[in-house]
Amino acid sequence: MKEIAPVHGLRTPSEWIVRWSHLLAPEAGVLDVACGGGRHMKWLAGRGHAVTGVDRSPEAVEAAGAFGKVVEADIESGPWPFTGQAFGAVIVTNYLWRPRMADIVAAVAPSGVLLYETFAAGNETVGKPSRPDFLLQPGELLAACAGMRVVAYEDGFIAQPERFVQRIAAVRPAVAGSGLPARHFLKGN
Repeated sequence: MKEIAPVHGLRTPSEWIVRWSHLLAPEAGVLDVACGGGRHMKWLAGRGHAVTGVDRSPEAVEAAGAFGKVVEADIESGPWPFTGQAFGAVIVTNYLWRPRMADIVAAVAPSGVLLYETFAAGNETVGKPSRPDFLLQPGELLAACAGMRVVAYEDGFIAQPERFVQRIAAVRPAVAGSGLPARHFLKGN
């Protein structure tokens, strides 16, 4: 019998995602980039959201498929599989591929939310990842979200487990004249 390796990402959802998920419109469609085994997909599907995940690992895609739609794609070497699509929320944790940053941000629909959390410069002093390619530089997420309303932003050290992170919760403005109501985002803070 073939032994199946544990799928990365089956632990509890990120505290950042949980903390700011109240920004999502009820039943919003959510894209989870580099979804792993689907820990965020599971959590958000349990709250009534239609979730879509993308990952290059066949094992991860198989596991995450239990929680919603999943696309197996190598977004670093291949095309962006969501061109022309927009989601009520896009979430990213522990993943950075700068050439796709613009696509990720563009996938956030008007009045939609971007929740992004990953490793930052300084992490090389406490562990991996340690290569600059995988560490956000100061203000990098803020720059990527230019034109969005930043609701929360953090850049610094977290003690448990030791790591340097940068994270953002940002909302794309509604399209003027679209008939979509403006959302109020202070509830639950």
